[in-house]
Amino acid sequence: METNDEKGLKNMKKAVTYSVLSAFLLLAGCGGGNTGETKGKEGEAAKETKPVEKATEPVTLYMYDVQVFTDDDFKRLITDPVKKKYPHITVERLNKQNNAIDNVIATKQQLDLVTLWHGGMPAQNLLDYLEDMTPLIQTHKFDLNRFDPKALDAVRKVSNGGLFGIPYNVNFNALYYNKDIFDKFGVAYPKDGMTWDETIELAKKLTRNEGGVQYKGLDPDGHVRMMFPLSLNLVDPKTSTANINANDLLKRVFEMGKAINDIPGNAQQGSFLNVFPKDRTIAMLATSNFTSFFRDALGLNWDMAQYPSYKDRPNVYGMYDLHVMAVPKTSKHKDDAFKVVEVLMSDDVQMESVKVTGRVSPLKDQKLKDNFGADQAGLKGKNIQAIFKSKPADAPEFSRFYTDANAVVLAEYKELLAGKKDVNSALRDAEEKINQAIKAKLGK
Repeated sequence: METNDEKGLKNMKKAVTYSVLSAFLLLAGCGGGNTGETKGKEGEAAKETKPVEKATEPVTLYMYDVQVFTDDDFKRLITDPVKKKYPHITVERLNKQNNAIDNVIATKQQLDLVTLWHGGMPAQNLLDYLEDMTPLIQTHKFDLNRFDPKALDAVRKVSNGGLFGIPYNVNFNALYYNKDIFDKFGVAYPKDGMTWDETIELAKKLTRNEGGVQYKGLDPDGHVRMMFPLSLNLVDPKTSTANINANDLLKRVFEMGKAINDIPGNAQQGSFLNVFPKDRTIAMLATSNFTSFFRDALGLNWDMAQYPSYKDRPNVYGMYDLHVMAVPKTSKHKDDAFKVVEVLMSDDVQMESVKVTGRVSPLKDQKLKDNFGADQAGLKGKNIQAIFKSKPADAPEFSRFYTDANAVVLAEYKELLAGKKDVNSALRDAEEKINQAIKAKLGK
């Protein structure tokens, strides 16, 4: 005879068996396409059992800014927004004092991010720290369709067909002018859409000595600014030979520079950084992003107009003259470093960049152009949209010897302006010296 305890044990076993069987049938019914309500509950259960993500280890990244960020801009565009989105990432800048980028590479210092001019990348690539960022772009599903395609093309031309860096700033050009000088001499302000010839004629009216003060009508900021709209390449990247006299492009630059320089009293004499905003004796300055220099120029009565165009290239300025951010191949934290790139190129940070820092974004979003300088008190009421009436010229495929070649061209340009050589002699000597310099570097 079964005891009461034995009967209870049997009943408990039956209950457990029925419960397991019921659960099995219920699961089988779900697999066979039961009601949507059951599926919904199953989905909720899946969400509840989502695996916990692995804790992210803190990391400090080191950036070398060949293209300089001010302390305020570095904090505003990089450290603060990166820390907000990725609390585990800290970005610091390497000390550049007595510590050039080639020394950083040679001594194997930690290097996770580099900002540089895109035209300098072929020369920088000789240091063997750049690499194609396409794999990182694909891993992080970074959307390149947001970018101006010509900006990306300019980077690809100097990246062996890949992308050694991501552009974050497009240098713009403008014609800045001192309204007080125009008013003093009763000359109408420059208009948008002027050619170089028209600008030079205007400069002649403003170049004069008044009360012992020499006023200059126009400073073109050297030969490079005038050269860029022509997409001129000083060295053929395929043959590594000078490209000076293959066409008349550099001749046009030299002749125009001489015409500006030969206006009596308008000789070009070095840096304009003090003369235009502080000495205030230059009527017009044709150069690139210069608005940041006006922040401290209290009382300067200035405005801007569209950058002058070559007659046969209307509404074209500069070229795709880009600042890029690269993740070096030597970095041990490439994914975290690329997250910094993502943050810098986010819509919010790019809007902050154009509003506050005076940078033009390489992103296509029209709102970024419409809001350029919106939070810069010194730009209130200025003809900001003159910047966007011109388009950058296509950038050439820069040679790794571009910097060396440009140093030679600058020296010959100065000889021309000083009256020591004529245009043809200066160009001929430039080509010869560039080829000599390249052969010396190649050990030929």
